[in-house]
Amino acid sequence: MLSQSFNMGWNIKEGFSQPFTNLFSKEQNLGTPVTLPHDAMILEKKTPDTKNGKQTGYYPGKSYLYSKLFYVPDDWMDKNIVLEFEGVYPSALVYINGDFAGSHHSGYSQFTIQADGFLIPGKENKIEVAADNSCEANTRWYSGSGIYRNVNIYISEKIYIPVDGLQIDTPEIDAETAVLCIKTRLCNETLRTHDLIQSTEILDADGKIVNSEKTVVTAYLGKNVQTLQRIPVWDPQLWDCDAPYLYTCRTRFMEGDTILDEAVTTLGIRKMQLDSRHGLRINGKEVKLRGACIHHDNGIIGAVTLEKAEERRCRQMKEAGFNCLRSSHHAMSKAMLAACDKLGMFVMDELSDMWHVRKNPNDFGNYFEEFWEDEVERMVAKDYNHPSVIMYCTGNEIPEVGTKRGAEMNRRIVEKIKSLDSSRYTTNAANSFLALRSDMQQLLEEAVKATGMEHILEQTSGAGESGISVMNAFASLMEGPAKDYIDASSTLTNLLEGFSGGLDIAGFNYITGRHELEAQLHPNRLVLGTETYPSEIVRLWDIVERNSHVIGDFTWTGYDYLGEAGIGIFYYNGINGFQDNNFPDSIAYIGDIDITGYRRPISYLREIVFGLRTAPFLAVERLNHYGETPGKTTWMHKDNIASWTWAGYEGKPAVVDIFSSSEEVELFLNDISLGRKPAGKAAGFISSYEITYQPGTLMAVSYENGAETGRDILQTANAPAKLSLSAEQTVLTANGNDLTYITIELQDENGILNLQAETEIQISVDGAGTLQGFGSADPHTGNHYHTSTWKTYDGRLLAAIRSGFDPGEIKVTVRAVGLGEETLIVIVE
Repeated sequence: MLSQSFNMGWNIKEGFSQPFTNLFSKEQNLGTPVTLPHDAMILEKKTPDTKNGKQTGYYPGKSYLYSKLFYVPDDWMDKNIVLEFEGVYPSALVYINGDFAGSHHSGYSQFTIQADGFLIPGKENKIEVAADNSCEANTRWYSGSGIYRNVNIYISEKIYIPVDGLQIDTPEIDAETAVLCIKTRLCNETLRTHDLIQSTEILDADGKIVNSEKTVVTAYLGKNVQTLQRIPVWDPQLWDCDAPYLYTCRTRFMEGDTILDEAVTTLGIRKMQLDSRHGLRINGKEVKLRGACIHHDNGIIGAVTLEKAEERRCRQMKEAGFNCLRSSHHAMSKAMLAACDKLGMFVMDELSDMWHVRKNPNDFGNYFEEFWEDEVERMVAKDYNHPSVIMYCTGNEIPEVGTKRGAEMNRRIVEKIKSLDSSRYTTNAANSFLALRSDMQQLLEEAVKATGMEHILEQTSGAGESGISVMNAFASLMEGPAKDYIDASSTLTNLLEGFSGGLDIAGFNYITGRHELEAQLHPNRLVLGTETYPSEIVRLWDIVERNSHVIGDFTWTGYDYLGEAGIGIFYYNGINGFQDNNFPDSIAYIGDIDITGYRRPISYLREIVFGLRTAPFLAVERLNHYGETPGKTTWMHKDNIASWTWAGYEGKPAVVDIFSSSEEVELFLNDISLGRKPAGKAAGFISSYEITYQPGTLMAVSYENGAETGRDILQTANAPAKLSLSAEQTVLTANGNDLTYITIELQDENGILNLQAETEIQISVDGAGTLQGFGSADPHTGNHYHTSTWKTYDGRLLAAIRSGFDPGEIKVTVRAVGLGEETLIVIVE
């Protein structure tokens, strides 16, 4: 079946009462008009009283009722009508014309509603969706609320291809030929048998037919059938990250000259191999996964899943050097999968954050036993034709990991996945702390003694230490020698054996000390760092490069996100990011890329460590916190920024880092050399200077064998003199869901960005579009992303502009006191 968007013309009301029979009256007050997808949570006021606390960034969960009135034409009388919801959080109850039509238990997986039996042709019909997130305490991160992903409608004859009923395998691939095995399900709900022709075409990226096949099919009344066609593609263009070539498969069932139904999907042809000697190979080439864990929200627009937003995040992470995304900790959206296929990004798709042991009182652990197989089926059906998906993760930091029952459950999940899709690999993101449980304290004591860190352990007791010192001391034990000792212990080995042995790839969260050890214990085992500390990238990537059985590393995280507020924020006021007293902070502040899309310095360090950047990069620790000790979590790297504008700090000390892969670097301030220092891998890719701040030009030059390999320059900006607006797109489609991002910067009279100044800016959006979100990456703001006034942070703001359904112009105006106003026009067509 071919889908049509069903996102237009909805309304939303907050709250609903029991019983539901009172809810579906013919009242005319349907609530506020909205276009789907729509995240209701991002529009709520943050509060310290929410049960979610910092987990959702203090955004509360509430109950919402979505409704849509629509006319059903008479010719739908004998049609098959299916509604597809790609995501409703936390769950959905669906009613059509007051009758219960179906429900769904998970906020992250797609589901369908068979609607034709409830619709009344020739009349106005009403569909209602209840999404109740008021119980709260059901998530460890910002979840969003309501119908936050697309709604689609499928209209077909009573003999039809079901949603996700077209699946394509590529079992045979070489340089000359790729054989496509095309499996198509056909449902016959008519009252007779049909003699049909299945006509399938394979089209290249230019839309030209490269091969086709016709098959005779008899569809018996009331029966379902699955067809199989083998179609070769000669001289195939292969899909990989560097050349993400996509074909299209279009299949039709015809009775005479009448097309009864058709299905269309894109596909990529690629060959995967996995072994401990060569690691992961894609199309015969060894590939190391430069991975990023990501959550599902899109920053200033919340959890709403718009195609352009997902594509933007994917593109920015690829430009930063990543080649693989891990969907944390649930199945990835269809929109993000499409972006990864298009742009060339591998995907690890993940089943769940919990199994039978809950992490929050109202999370999916309450329903896992009943629905886990259904969730596996939905994930695999969604992913099947996406070449970007190379592996499935059975779960994240599952508390059952160190138990025999947990190992058994893991094997059951793997068996289920393999029964549906044997072409992809499996892993699990295991955490040593959860596996060790009661053994942790004893092992920690052994570790600090064995590594000479007893003084650190004493500090964690708090005796004679400030609270922040205690937390920082504990954080230091969670990485480095003591942690490695725990990771390599025989106790942990015994606990993980049954679990890791049931997977294609042993996945480790923060268990770096085991990555090389596994090759000694199990020479045939593959290892993947499924989640690791950003600050350990230099060490981690060295392990990846030196060991063929270690196929990659996934940092936490590639892109900053809402919720888990504060785990990466540098607090200088005595609190720590894991404490619950950091209201109104709402973001994690831990991504290589912040929520506005700006790359932080660690992103450039990672790019250099990956071997993807030859030019050096300058990073300056924030001068306003020189000499201060922040609260530390193990995810934090440095509180630095690419800026040499620090008015008021003239003559004060400044710490400057040069990131470089070259063997030597030199720092210049106003054309005066401040000396050369060793750099590159031997120096951990970071060369530090402590200098005195003077305005002007700061320049880093890198050298290899005495020859310059690159340079980076920072210039001091004068006071802001103007507002700068730059749009990623100036032409949008009038479909209600197209999106452009506009960056607003403070610049001096020479066009130099001033990252130090804070200026309040107002925005207005008029015409054929709306303001979808507006804000900065400020981790400490109490502001909300749906307001029209924000202060700049690090010299920037970001606005997201969403198209309407009518062609025209969108006029975007920004203004600030003393800086006047600037206008930008976006065309909608």
